[in-house]
Amino acid sequence: VGTDVIRSQTVGGPTAGGQPQLYDEGEDAQPQGGGLHARAADGPAARDALVQALAAPVEKAREYARAVNAVKLDKHFSKPFVGNLEGHCDGVWSMAKCAGQLNELMTGGCDGELIQWRLSQREAAWRVRAHRGFCRGITYVPDGQAVLSCGDDKVVKLWTPRESQAARATYLSTHTLTDIDMHWDGELFATAGTELQIWDVSRAKPTNSYTWGSGSFTRVRFNPVERSVLLGLSSDRGITLHDLRAGSSLRKVTMQTRANACAWNPMEAFNFVLASEDHNLYTFDMRKPERALLVHEDHVGPVLDVDFSPTGTEFASGSYDRSIRVWASQGQRSTTVYHTRRMHRIFCVKVSVDAKFVLSGSDDTNVRIWKAKANAKLGALIPREETKAQYSEALVERHKHLPEVRRIVRKQHVPKSILKAKRAKDHMKKAAQRKDDNRRKHSKPGSMPKPSVREARIWKVEQ
Repeated sequence: VGTDVIRSQTVGGPTAGGQPQLYDEGEDAQPQGGGLHARAADGPAARDALVQALAAPVEKAREYARAVNAVKLDKHFSKPFVGNLEGHCDGVWSMAKCAGQLNELMTGGCDGELIQWRLSQREAAWRVRAHRGFCRGITYVPDGQAVLSCGDDKVVKLWTPRESQAARATYLSTHTLTDIDMHWDGELFATAGTELQIWDVSRAKPTNSYTWGSGSFTRVRFNPVERSVLLGLSSDRGITLHDLRAGSSLRKVTMQTRANACAWNPMEAFNFVLASEDHNLYTFDMRKPERALLVHEDHVGPVLDVDFSPTGTEFASGSYDRSIRVWASQGQRSTTVYHTRRMHRIFCVKVSVDAKFVLSGSDDTNVRIWKAKANAKLGALIPREETKAQYSEALVERHKHLPEVRRIVRKQHVPKSILKAKRAKDHMKKAAQRKDDNRRKHSKPGSMPKPSVREARIWKVEQ
């Protein structure tokens, strides 16, 4: 910036000697002669900051305009759908991802068929008729060389897809199984049914079992950090925590509505998310289960599945309302919603191991692949493109609280059926709130305490 430009933009104007007068901030500001030479004693950093402030008086306005343009372009170029995998003859009920192979995905159908997919080619690499009836649960062994599956036929089968079509081992249960999960050390696995059973891969009978109440278990998940902690969901609206080291049950939380699925946060050992029948998701801390940490509200139908990103900052959910939503782990509203005209009810959802894709299985026999970030560009980026993307993200993040940017970021296009259901749900919620306010207004003061939203859906906690 030339000296003449600096002099013309300096507050106070030039003096009689031709040097600009500089004023300090404050009420008792006094002019200081000497121009830029008066600031030389403060060092080059102060002088450069002064020059930049004088040369770019509209920097904030320019950055705000760039942020608005960046968020508009993000919405305009959002194309989240990548492709679909065809091959199932019935609805896709269960799904498992391989931690050691990004290219592998295993799905189980309502007809008992088990298919292993090669995602890069979008084709089936291995398939077998695994069970009679539904294939209820699938889980990979930690090394990725074998797969365990369970079904309505009361059988757990161990498969090695890279070696043969036949089951390597078979485990017989005395009751119908609804879910299965592998221990992160690779020696034990758990099944859900009338009881929560712990199995050793080298034994034909379960080594331990847990029961609490009269309800049967519907889901089971091992904690990826505290690996001896086990989480189970039951049909009596219960959430139970079990400790393998002590061989006992820790706590049981009974909700107002049944939970359909659960997922542990891979980066926060104590936190897990529940997908509930009341259209919401709940984040809990297992140390204080009497109060939810967060309530995630956006779905208009029962939430059927949930899965965390490996980074622990996001998770994806699939609902009966035929939509998939991506959430920030610390946010109450979804950041992205995915839907297509032909997609039916979402039975299972997974986030890929590299956190770049969301995989969904639905009632229309298709497995769909979505981008975890709707406007992300597939393939390699040249350095200039990568720098531009990072700059745009930083601009949007910096100005996300301003009205225009916030309005565009929150705007989500949904099908007409979801929009109508959302409006009806909001109307009923306001009516219920108004009814409670009127009852509280005409009751004795203090007789009707106002419960917190995070505590209202919890019925009781047992130890």
